[in-house]
Amino acid sequence: MATLTIRNLDDDVKARLRIAAAQHQRSMEEEARDILRRALSRESGQRGLGRRIHERFAVLGGAELDLPARTERPRAADLPE
Repeated sequence: MATLTIRNLDDDVKARLRIAAAQHQRSMEEEARDILRRALSRESGQRGLGRRIHERFAVLGGAELDLPARTERPRAADLPE
């Protein structure tokens, strides 16, 4: 395992890290490792935005929408020149 030293960390960031660690009942070092692990796993594309939105709202159930039947053909938008 490697060792990482972080210099010039803002006092506010350190305080928030300490609070988050206490809330999760672990050391600041373990909290920082978990934050880094989660942040870097997101970048690898394991869970995209659509998947995260779905996971967040899936517990609320689906939504059935009554869509009106189309009565005319689709047309191009009229854009100003």
